[in-house]
Amino acid sequence: MNDVSGPTGLLLIRGLGHSGSTILDLALGAHPSILGLGEAVRVLEKPLPEEFRQGPRDLRSDLRFKLPCTCGESAGDCLVWGPILSWLQEHDDIPLIEKFNRLINPLMSASFHWIVESFQSDQQLIHAVDLGIPVRVVYLVRDVRSWSHNEARRGVTRYGRGITVGWRALLRWWRVNRRTEKLLRDCGHPVFHLGYEELALQPEAALRKLCDWLDIAFDPAMLQPGLHSGSHIVLGNQMIIEPVKSRAIRYDSAWLNSPAFSLRLAMLLPAIKAMNCRLVYSNDLLGPTWPAA
Repeated sequence: MNDVSGPTGLLLIRGLGHSGSTILDLALGAHPSILGLGEAVRVLEKPLPEEFRQGPRDLRSDLRFKLPCTCGESAGDCLVWGPILSWLQEHDDIPLIEKFNRLINPLMSASFHWIVESFQSDQQLIHAVDLGIPVRVVYLVRDVRSWSHNEARRGVTRYGRGITVGWRALLRWWRVNRRTEKLLRDCGHPVFHLGYEELALQPEAALRKLCDWLDIAFDPAMLQPGLHSGSHIVLGNQMIIEPVKSRAIRYDSAWLNSPAFSLRLAMLLPAIKAMNCRLVYSNDLLGPTWPAA
């Protein structure tokens, strides 16, 4: 599909955390018509006094000149983030939407068709009525078995470990996605369903479908995000500071060898099985041999 001229739009990546939003943001940012901003909402929200994650707080201090942006500059010297981070030091109490508009307004005159924001748990931008630009949403969902296994491996001990992993993780995956699915169904914005498994195992096919939906032509550079991404991401996982980890889009299949019984039993629970198939594999990009169910 050929690129369609028109006003810059906002593309939100939403879903449950740790489902591939960083690699998708980087891949989209490798397209010349797309600018990725990463978890911009998380950066712009005023940190709470008890905020245990120091990233947003550090970005408001002189440490911003030591923290990296994926553009290659420090966050403080980045042409996109530098001015807003300096401004936040005196204006952190104003509403989030005003902050976000101040961030993106200078970018509206550039030749971008889409600006990407990927703080998956945010709902404020979805409901905002005063952004003044078209909004679309990518609903990114990771297979419940892979997500649950990854949470345990990351050390989220409330979900258990080894053969005990999964019960509470499975229920959290189902509850959060049930709530998010309803939110997006009622939000009034166009929504594209994308499974992390489809993206990671069939990246070209998945990104081509997504580009068609965004009315832009697929660009092969998107398949090598770490080498080509033009995103400006200052918060996220190790991919943003170690480009070798995002040189290609790869799938972590460790869950397939997990001994956890709950991961096998997940597909015997009708509600979880139906949601997993509906949200993760709706584009039919994987063959019948993949254990989608």
